[in-house]
Amino acid sequence: MSDVVLVTGGAIGIGRATAMAFAAQGDRVVLTDVLETEGRAAVAEIEAAGGNAEFQHLDVTDTAQANAVVADVEARLGSVDVIVANAGIAHRIPLDELTDEKWDHTFDIDLKGMLRVIRPAAPGMKARGKGSVICMSSIMGVAYGWDEHVHYSAAKSGVVGLVRGLAVELARSGIRVNGVAPGYIRTAQLLSEEHSLGPAGAETVGDIVPLGRIGQPDDIADVVVFLASNGARYLTGQVIAVDGGLLVGRY
Repeated sequence: MSDVVLVTGGAIGIGRATAMAFAAQGDRVVLTDVLETEGRAAVAEIEAAGGNAEFQHLDVTDTAQANAVVADVEARLGSVDVIVANAGIAHRIPLDELTDEKWDHTFDIDLKGMLRVIRPAAPGMKARGKGSVICMSSIMGVAYGWDEHVHYSAAKSGVVGLVRGLAVELARSGIRVNGVAPGYIRTAQLLSEEHSLGPAGAETVGDIVPLGRIGQPDDIADVVVFLASNGARYLTGQVIAVDGGLLVGRY
């Protein structure tokens, strides 16, 4: 039986690959993002491959909009069975330039943005006695610090607390909550010279990964799909590092 899967930040990168993976196994995907052109292009690609998807514009900093999107999906499609809370930003900002506003902006998207989508969907999941939520953290939130990204590391650490707290609160209602902490993944974010490693760094960083390469978005997407599946039915409250062995291999 297919699920209705809501993906935030689904237009590019890991979110896009995740939407594709769910659609490929027959699920109905609601792909949300602020990137309209890229989001609609992703939906068109899913549909061209025979999948079932739609695009909805969603700014996860807008509580009213998040409530409205969830309500609309439930009214038209009958349920929200899986949430992939993936929308996020990672802007390089040195501490002496890290204003309250810049700090709050990252937290508003990367952490509170998850709550805004999960909160309105939880009552429906409780009523049906089932649901799966997967939140995107980072190795920079579970193990490493990242210089000039302290706000990002702090927010992604907060995702771990969000996962654990929600997992305990929602477990008796049949709702599982887990997270994924990606390592170095070839995305637009990673390839940004301004905010991350850039193309040159991406070419060499794979050398320090035990599996010998940086990850691809679908390496993460496949784990997300597993976490939503019946195969992970006794797994909740966990944040799984998917990093090619990076965390255990650094010594």
